[in-house]
Amino acid sequence: MSIRNLHHAIDPKSLAIVGASDRAGSLGRVVIQNVIGTGFEGEIWPINPKHEQVAGHRCYSRVADVPGVPDLAVIVTPPQTVPALIHELGKKGTRAAVVITAGINADEGLKQAMLEAAKPFLLRIIGPNTVGLIVPSARLNASFAHMQAQRGGIALLSQSGAITTSLIDWAADNNVGFSKIVSLGDMADADAGDFLDLFAGDPETHAIVMYLETISNPRKFLSAARAAARVKPVVAIKAGRHAEAAKAAATHTGALSGADRVVDAALRRAGILRIEGLGELFDATETVARFPPLERGRVAIVTNGGGAGVLVVDRLVDFACALADLSPDTIRALDRILPANWSRDNPVDIIGDAPPDRYRRAVEIIAQDPELDILIVMNCPTGLASPVDAARAVASLARSGTISGKPVLTCWLGGRTAGAGREVLQQAGLASYDTPSDVALAASYLARWSKAQQALVRVPSSQDEEVPCDRALVQSIFHKVAAEGRRMLSELEAKSVIAAYGIPVPHTVIAKSPEEAEAVAGRLLAGATKVVIKLVSKSITHKSDVGGVVLDIRSAVAARQAAEAMAARLKVHDPTAVVDGFAVQPMIERKHAWELIAGISRDSIFGPVVLFGSGGVSVEVVADTAVALPPLDAVLAGDLIDQTRVGKLLAGFRNEPPADRSAICKALTALSQMTVDFPCVLSMDINPLVASAEGVTALDARIEIDPQTVARPGPNRDLAIRPYPSGWEKQVTLADRLYHLRPIRPPDAALYPDFLSKTSSADIRFRFLSSRKHFQDQMLVRLTQIDYEREMAFVALDRQSGELAGIARLYADPDHEAAEYGLLIRTDLQGHGLGWALLAQLRDYATADGLKRIEGLILSDNAKMLKMCKEFGFSISSHPTDATLRIATLALQSQA
Repeated sequence: MSIRNLHHAIDPKSLAIVGASDRAGSLGRVVIQNVIGTGFEGEIWPINPKHEQVAGHRCYSRVADVPGVPDLAVIVTPPQTVPALIHELGKKGTRAAVVITAGINADEGLKQAMLEAAKPFLLRIIGPNTVGLIVPSARLNASFAHMQAQRGGIALLSQSGAITTSLIDWAADNNVGFSKIVSLGDMADADAGDFLDLFAGDPETHAIVMYLETISNPRKFLSAARAAARVKPVVAIKAGRHAEAAKAAATHTGALSGADRVVDAALRRAGILRIEGLGELFDATETVARFPPLERGRVAIVTNGGGAGVLVVDRLVDFACALADLSPDTIRALDRILPANWSRDNPVDIIGDAPPDRYRRAVEIIAQDPELDILIVMNCPTGLASPVDAARAVASLARSGTISGKPVLTCWLGGRTAGAGREVLQQAGLASYDTPSDVALAASYLARWSKAQQALVRVPSSQDEEVPCDRALVQSIFHKVAAEGRRMLSELEAKSVIAAYGIPVPHTVIAKSPEEAEAVAGRLLAGATKVVIKLVSKSITHKSDVGGVVLDIRSAVAARQAAEAMAARLKVHDPTAVVDGFAVQPMIERKHAWELIAGISRDSIFGPVVLFGSGGVSVEVVADTAVALPPLDAVLAGDLIDQTRVGKLLAGFRNEPPADRSAICKALTALSQMTVDFPCVLSMDINPLVASAEGVTALDARIEIDPQTVARPGPNRDLAIRPYPSGWEKQVTLADRLYHLRPIRPPDAALYPDFLSKTSSADIRFRFLSSRKHFQDQMLVRLTQIDYEREMAFVALDRQSGELAGIARLYADPDHEAAEYGLLIRTDLQGHGLGWALLAQLRDYATADGLKRIEGLILSDNAKMLKMCKEFGFSISSHPTDATLRIATLALQSQA
């Protein structure tokens, strides 16, 4: 597991400081004084051959001289000494080290020597080039930070040491406390993904904040981030938002899907709230940690000052938040209790003289409106009513930060009297903000985080049954293109590919010459009023750059003339260019239609990306596009549409009818399915994809492939997020019962309570290696919402009742060589072969996934499991340190 041995770092009982010193101004002195200053209660062993004593502690010359085994070591010695020290510490028994020393990653040989020294001992390295590690609950400050950190519930991960210390300083002034602080440094070994995994299961951590500069090992990072974000809020800053995208791209999609936009899509898909400024980090975390995710994010505002409400609306619009439309019932109820001159709209202006009872009754009515999800309550000081009394009236309605179950954000404007009102609200558990901009920003945090949480729980299948596809046809086209040494498909080939995935295309004929174009146009004009001529040439990337598209052709002669003119323009543009032919097709004309773009590109970090937005020849100038990580389902495709400006226009306005949203979503899910099925697809444009109320049609398409990978089968291993592995479903009949074996899905959490109630306490103890009476909802979520990357779980469902009958689980190590397994069968269904069937499913999956072995820890008194494992072919051995455990190991046969 990626968290292997990291627990030694965050909960050490003993500590070695290699390079500790009493020399003024030295790094070794700052570190040991920080360790002592926080009152670390474990053994502290300074190591430095130049000193006999450091900070009142005996100092040892070598690691071997230390009288015990340090759980954690902190290294502050010159770079060249580090590999040997890591080896000595590993040999001693230390399993985690914080390497504060800088300059190691700059020397690849030195870095590799350090990692090789750690590998035989599974010693985990934090850093190098790190500020260090702080665990307030363990009274541990193994860092050179300038001050101590308060204890609290937020875990901080930062790739910048300067940002780490700045946030510690800022948090102290704002009374923010931490559960853990990890300065990640150069991440030669342990990285953000590892600590996300660790903090996801840490009971002291209630929320995680991150400062990221790079994302190493993206699949591991997203896997860990998705696991953590399912059980607690995760908020991140990712620096480098404006790094230039690639200058050259074979498709518009490649040029438009800039790297930071992909990072944004990845974080959103992982359920992470991304923010831009350090000042927002803890405010955003506090806001989202207060409330569960919302289904929608519609905001209503109650205020005694119309201008203040307008300011909030302006900022909400800036942050792309939706205002709630109050229901007629709410309007009528407010009419009965408010003055005649109230606003009768959202924001609800209850007038400047509003007494406490008016506040209370208005807020109570509005909070019950089903059309709103977030309620903002504001107060502007006047000489007619007391802000403190208004705060008390609102506070009297509050329950755990909500009113009628709706999250409530408050903003009491002003100075001293407003401050007293804010104190009343905060004591009642209501979130309070100083300015209209602050409260609007908080609402946007909650809305965006909720949207990300919805994306997080989507698990699109590797085989979308809603997408019709002829994979054999597409495979044959790709093989033909690769055999000819080409990367770019012709327009006709590209259209054939997307048509095979259910995306409508116009009938297209390729003419080899202008004369043949004339003849083809003549035939097509017998059934169409106009045709379109397009240049076909492998020598150009975008036809419009050389006038390679001519519309509105009404005669065969005009078609020939257009083709001749195209060929002439191409020769002027590039005398060496070759004309491969002319595509002739009926001209598609639709009233009230929109030109869109849909495409696929490759990101250097996160792999395949799907793009959607406004299309046409000015696509890069308009730049109204959004990106998403595949796989997509209809819901995620709809979210992608909604991120664009054209998405709002497609919904219809004034006399413009709405476009067929379902058809657009199907086109996007078709592209997603293609990326899953064919790893060789590097990039694709469908531009324009014409959309109207009648559906969609792809008028042009470009596809680029990697000829070297056309034989590589799907599902695509380059996807940053694995799709639901639908190919691993089967039916088995055991003792006259039919069971459906399939990979676990998030909704299966609802099946657990009944399953566990029918499973004996002894069987639960055997499975979890300890007695358990309760399984918290968070744990059930964590067990059922997996990434299908390092973790896989299969459930057995009774086909007649739909009840959960058994679960088998695998968790692979970071090297993807071995996986730990677990198995639990409902007590009343044991003895009929279900455990054997699930174990066989795990074995087959692990073998196909390239694992070399599966292992399990079994209690020595679990006779049934030990017997089954022996019969199945596992080897059983004693645990080296725990006599109550046995280790079951099954070697797997490679499929290579």
